Amino acid sequence: MVAKQATNNLKIFSLNGNQPLAEKIAKAFGQELGKCVVRQFSDGEIAINIEESVRGVDTFIIQSTNQPVNDYYWELLIMIDAMKRASAKTINVVLPYYAYARQDRTAKPHEPITAKLIANMLTKAGATRVLTLDLHTVQVQGFFDIPVDNLFTIPLFAKHYLSLEMSGDDYVVVSPKNSGVQRARSLAEYLGSTLAIVDQSSEYEAGGYVIGDVKGKKCIMVDDILNTGQTFVKASELLLAEGAVEIYACASHALLSQGASDCLSQSAIKDICVTDSCYVDESRQPKQLTYITCADLMGEALRRIHENTPMSPLFRLALEDA
Repeated sequence: MVAKQATNNLKIFSLNGNQPLAEKIAKAFGQELGKCVVRQFSDGEIAINIEESVRGVDTFIIQSTNQPVNDYYWELLIMIDAMKRASAKTINVVLPYYAYARQDRTAKPHEPITAKLIANMLTKAGATRVLTLDLHTVQVQGFFDIPVDNLFTIPLFAKHYLSLEMSGDDYVVVSPKNSGVQRARSLAEYLGSTLAIVDQSSEYEAGGYVIGDVKGKKCIMVDDILNTGQTFVKASELLLAEGAVEIYACASHALLSQGASDCLSQSAIKDICVTDSCYVDESRQPKQLTYITCADLMGEALRRIHENTPMSPLFRLALEDA
C-alpha cells in the first residue's frame, strides 16, 4: 500500500505498548505521530501530557496491550480522558492486540467477564470507536456500545505462504485445538489445502488425537494467540506421530511469555510466522520466529475510518498488495 498525503484534521498518537508498530502504521498512513509524553511517578502513577492541540480533530490512539498488560491499559484510559478534556472531535482507539479477550464468558461459577469490563471502561472513558485485529472471538465486538472494526490476519498469512509457494495438496492446515477450526478452515481455503484438527485431551493415551489425514504432508498450524507455546508443541508432536513430514505454525499475536522461547526453539516446528501486533523483546523470541507486519492493513483501516469508506475491501487488499 502506498502512503497518501496527510490530513490536517486527523492526528495519530502512540502510547508505550508497541511504539515500532505505531510508527509503521503512521508511515503507512503518510503522517507523523503526534507529540505526547507518558511518564510514571516513583509510586507507579501514570501521567500523560498531549503536547499539541487536538481541539476539533479526529484522533487515533495506538496502544497494544501486551506485557505489562495492566500498565498499558491504564495508559490508554488516561490518554482517552486527556483527549476528551482537550476537546478532540473523535477518539478512535487502535488496539492491535486486545488483552483480556479470552475472558469472554463465565466458564466456571463466580468468574468475571473481563473482556466486557474492558469494553465498558474504554467506552466510559470516552472512546468513540475501536479498531482491533483478530479478536479471540468475534462476539467480543458485541460487548461494546460503540462501533468496533475487527480486522483479520488470515489474509496476511495467506499472502505470506502463497509467496513461498506453500499451498496445494502437499500441505494441510491444522487447527491445534478444537476452538480454532474456523480460523484454520479460512486459511485452508486461501491455500487450496486440506484441513486437520488436533483434539488435545488428557483422555487419550497420547494426550490428543489428530482428525484428518496428515501422513506424508507438510502441516501449517494456525492459532490466534501464541503465549506459552505449549499448544503448538504438543500439537506438533501428535502430527509427527501421525506421519507428518514438516511442521510450520502461524499466530496472530505473539505474547511469548517466559519460557515460551526455549519450549518452541527445542520443538520440531521449522518456522513460526507471527504479526507484529505485540512488542516482544528479542530475548523472548524463539529462533524460528518470522515477523510479518500488520501496519499497512491497519494504516489503510485508519484512512477508511477517517474518510467514512467501506472496510470490507481490506481483506482483498491484504492479498493483492493494493
